[in-house]
Amino acid sequence: MPKPAGSFESATSVASPFGLGLHHVQLASPPGEEEVCRRFYVGVLGMTEVDKPPELAARGGLWVRADALEIHLGVEPDFRPARKAHPGILVADLDALAERLTSCGVEITWDDAFPGHRRFYAPDCHGNRLEFLTPHKRS
Repeated sequence: MPKPAGSFESATSVASPFGLGLHHVQLASPPGEEEVCRRFYVGVLGMTEVDKPPELAARGGLWVRADALEIHLGVEPDFRPARKAHPGILVADLDALAERLTSCGVEITWDDAFPGHRRFYAPDCHGNRLEFLTPHKRS
């Protein structure tokens, strides 16, 4: 199967006997904040909202996807942002995303401590930590 434009080689070449893969990442959000999440994930990051199955829609939250990434934002009544735990999101054009985020008022923090990659961290609309990274180009 051909890879989508901007896709990356697997981060690992180690196979398991189970055929593991990532379907989505779940992040938490406060109750009643779906529109705030929508403005960030759809408006700023350019993701597309996914209709939740009816049996799950009643719980609130928001599902979004773009390219090979799907994020589920679930409601937590006693919400506290994840400031250490985070998804590592591969990005084809890291500089363009950094420019987009900063132009939308999102503070990014560059970090060069991950060998073989360029990366930065940014909070989402509720302070959850997001890591955006791209492998260094091979010469």
